[in-house]
Amino acid sequence: MKRQAGFALVGTALLLSGCMVNETKPLAKVNAVQAKAQIPEDELLDVGVRNFDTNIPAEITNDVEALAKKRIYPDIRKAEARYIPSMLRSTLESSGQWGAVRVVPSNVEFIDVVVSGKILESTGAKMVLDVSVSDSTGRVWIANKRYESAADVGSYKTDASLKQRDPFQNVYSQIANDMVVVRDAFAAEARRDIRRVTELRFATDLAPQAMLGYLARDEKGMIKVARLPAKEDPYTTRIERIRERDGGVVDTVDGYYANFSEQMRDSYGNWRRSSFEEIEKETRARNQARTRTFLGAAAVLASVFVPGQCQAYDYNCRRIESAARTAGAIGGTAAVLSGLKKYSDAKVHAQQLKELSQTFQGEVAPQVVDIEGRTLRLTGTAEEQYREWRALLRQLYLEDTGGVPVTATPAPAGSGAPAAVPATAQPTP
Repeated sequence: MKRQAGFALVGTALLLSGCMVNETKPLAKVNAVQAKAQIPEDELLDVGVRNFDTNIPAEITNDVEALAKKRIYPDIRKAEARYIPSMLRSTLESSGQWGAVRVVPSNVEFIDVVVSGKILESTGAKMVLDVSVSDSTGRVWIANKRYESAADVGSYKTDASLKQRDPFQNVYSQIANDMVVVRDAFAAEARRDIRRVTELRFATDLAPQAMLGYLARDEKGMIKVARLPAKEDPYTTRIERIRERDGGVVDTVDGYYANFSEQMRDSYGNWRRSSFEEIEKETRARNQARTRTFLGAAAVLASVFVPGQCQAYDYNCRRIESAARTAGAIGGTAAVLSGLKKYSDAKVHAQQLKELSQTFQGEVAPQVVDIEGRTLRLTGTAEEQYREWRALLRQLYLEDTGGVPVTATPAPAGSGAPAAVPATAQPTP
């Protein structure tokens, strides 16, 4: 009987421990490294953050249930693909380490530094991103690096705290800090070269014949400056004027992404908080179900197979032993049933999360913006519209030059520009 009593006490302790949940503590905060001194203008690199890849599996794109099991809700994920770049842009901008930082369509190429990424996982409880960074010379800064973090639950405490700091700010700050580490490893002249290559690539795309011979590729395949146009050349002034127009369009698109992110901030933050709470409840219910079911089954088996301890004619002992067996079986069965109920509760929480997500999907419908009399719809057509805009810029260039190809005047000898290289080494426009 003492042995059975001991089993009962241990079982009770385990059941109680199975119901306990460790309290989630706020994460240590990671902040973006701030610039300690003013960076020279000719070394200040512009950054373009492209919309992230939604990473919705093609094989289950139309399978709502399969997507829900992976906690993927297509409309929300599409909104996140625009929202996350905006949060990263804000982090980079606030650090004072960069020039103009913009969220750009995926086909915008002529920017000093480009950030692209893929959403591997995004819920109110966890974020996992795959991020790559490169510059206009073709140099890779960060290649498909995985950034992940649990949510900082401190951000979920109140509406004010949720507005003050994003629950996944640590991810954005870490990306920003890694970019600064790579950039600071370059010499000042290398940073200036990145800016020069960006300008010449823009001009080469606009007027490939006029810019023939100004860019080349080295033995590693990276783009470099072969020679520079003269600063006072009217062609250079014309290209700079057209580039300013292009920058204005990119700024307008970036402003739209910023407005969209600001509009969805409150509802998205509340969805994340609700998502976190439901995931916590579901996880807790599943853990308790697993523990109760296992221990309940163990109690039932113990009540059946544990050998008797009473003598043959000790009827009082036998009655007590029989009652203990019955109680063990009943208690074990109750634990199993309790565990099954917890599994049922977990399904309820999962369904609530799905319903919350579907409710939010209606709040992140695609938006439309007019730029230069042209309509951009931020559901993939932004790239098409920007492509049309680039074609318009080429047309403006031809109008400025009267339709006659113009060749830029090379910089004079001794200006510091590198010598020209053979035409066979020229990059493909």
